[in-house]
Amino acid sequence: MIRLLVLFLAALLLAGPVSAADLDGTLKKIKSSNTITIGYREDARPFAFVGDDGKPAGYSVDMCTRVAAAIAKELGLFNLQTKWVKVTPENRIASVVNGTVDLECGSTTASLSRQEQVDFSLMTFIDGGSFLVTDASGIKGISTLGGKKVGVVPGTTTERALNMAVSKLAPSARPTIVSVKNHAEGVAALDAKTIDAYASDRTLLIGMGRTSKDPAKLSLVEEYFSYEPHGFMLKRGDAAFRLSVNRALAAMYRSGEVAPIFEKYFGSMTTAGQMIVAMYFMNGLPE
Repeated sequence: MIRLLVLFLAALLLAGPVSAADLDGTLKKIKSSNTITIGYREDARPFAFVGDDGKPAGYSVDMCTRVAAAIAKELGLFNLQTKWVKVTPENRIASVVNGTVDLECGSTTASLSRQEQVDFSLMTFIDGGSFLVTDASGIKGISTLGGKKVGVVPGTTTERALNMAVSKLAPSARPTIVSVKNHAEGVAALDAKTIDAYASDRTLLIGMGRTSKDPAKLSLVEEYFSYEPHGFMLKRGDAAFRLSVNRALAAMYRSGEVAPIFEKYFGSMTTAGQMIVAMYFMNGLPE
């Protein structure tokens, strides 16, 4: 028995941390450079934004910080450096494809068309498209958009879903779709009354509404017009790295470590929607 124990301990010592030669893809890059590069949005509050201290902050940022720590432990890196890179709705996919960032941590919807270019982690949030509107607009949902101006960021899943929903309306009941560069520009357009509504993921709209010059004059529409499952983007076909990311996320969900992160940015877990709680449960995959 003692001899078997000695042999077992010797095997563990010989195994040691995973070497770069044993790896490929993103994990090899991280191991060799001792750096993980994470892309984040600066205007996607509460998922990803620039904090008062000038550093990245948000629900997705905190989760990715923990993912990076788990990967560092897996690779035996005791001082892994995290490089944060700002990305935009326009360049976030390209930044993952060309390797500028290893992982994109924002509020990106995991759509099938996007999976032609990139892979996604396990789900990290569930949301849906809705509207932030001026009280004067009288907008209550899709059916009341006739003659109104609706802002949306082009190239997003929200824009695609909005166009699909609007196409089902009679021509006289359709709004004018106005392209805006980002969330900040959308809220500014609401404040300036150049649009009547701004369309995006509902949770993002809650955070962005607080940045308005006069939040009291804005309202959040109850209606959803799309389903937006969020995930972290990574390079397509890198199965080993995707497994490492998913293993870290699943461990957070199983252990409940995700709860304080959720509560930090969204309030008590007791007020979390049933879909969110179910998402954590179903994505807490066993080892």
